Amino acid sequence: MAKKKDELKHSDEEELLDAPVPEETARGGEEGEAKAEGEQPKEPSELEKALAAAEDYRRKWYSVSAEYDNFRKRNQSAVAQAYADGKAEAILKLLPVADNFGYAYEGAPDEKTKTGIDKIIKSFNTILSSLGVEEIAINIGDQFDESVAEAIMNVPAGEGEQPNTVNRVLKKGYRQGDKVIRFAQVIVTN
Repeated sequence: MAKKKDELKHSDEEELLDAPVPEETARGGEEGEAKAEGEQPKEPSELEKALAAAEDYRRKWYSVSAEYDNFRKRNQSAVAQAYADGKAEAILKLLPVADNFGYAYEGAPDEKTKTGIDKIIKSFNTILSSLGVEEIAINIGDQFDESVAEAIMNVPAGEGEQPNTVNRVLKKGYRQGDKVIRFAQVIVTN
């Protein structure tokens, strides 16, 4: 009879081991005991550690990728601005040559000399146009505009002259796009 009891006992244990375990018991049983005894919860598995590390690396990659993209854009705009500033500075240094050709044209003794200097001036202006530089048109009698010209001197208004108008243009002004690279120098009536 003892044999039958042992066989029954073993078969009951096997059935219990093969029976599905409810999730609450599977998860909470050990954790509940650990919490009750004041022990630390079980350590994460290797898979959980790897998934957490992968998520951390992914977040870092997105962050570095975004930072690099912003750096690239800032660098592109800085290079473009430096190029434009360098180009404007080089043009600004050449403008006195245009002024001198203008003075030579005005003081030329004969028509052949004037014709030769005029061709040089036109060629120089063509080069400036190809670089996006244009002369600021200011004529005698125009209203003085401080956004494109600077007043070098004031003279009293004569008969028939309006105050605050251009009396004489000493140096031509130039702009590149919307930016004035050299202000015109003028004499203004007051």
